[in-house]
Amino acid sequence: MSKIVCIGSDHAGFALKEVLVNYLNGHGYTVEDLGPAAASSCDYPDFAHKVCRKVLSDSIPGILICGTGIGMSMAANRHEGIRAALCTNEFHARATRQHNNANVLCLGERVTGPGVAMELARIFLETPFEGGRHQRRIDLIDAK
Repeated sequence: MSKIVCIGSDHAGFALKEVLVNYLNGHGYTVEDLGPAAASSCDYPDFAHKVCRKVLSDSIPGILICGTGIGMSMAANRHEGIRAALCTNEFHARATRQHNNANVLCLGERVTGPGVAMELARIFLETPFEGGRHQRRIDLIDAK
């Protein structure tokens, strides 16, 4: 995957976003932080939409963080072409890239600690899509 990644959160995911921005910057990634700039109350769909538009326009991966990761994943998956996956363990992060070619990683600050989140981001960003039979299934995802 790209060494450029965009990231966004709401107030409930702000602290974990800051951890991941620092971690990824320190591991050779160029991180485009799309907000928010502070932990004051905000609406998660606004940031989900910003990140998804960037992912689609620039063909780069995205990371979204809220309290549980659920709201962000729901908002993100409203965009055609976005395959956002809420990941809570290493298997999720690896398999969603290998089999689903996910392009947005969703995390929940209130349920995933910083050490696990850093590892999930690393795995997600480093794992390639396997293609083959999985592409045919991905092509069937968008409702017609």
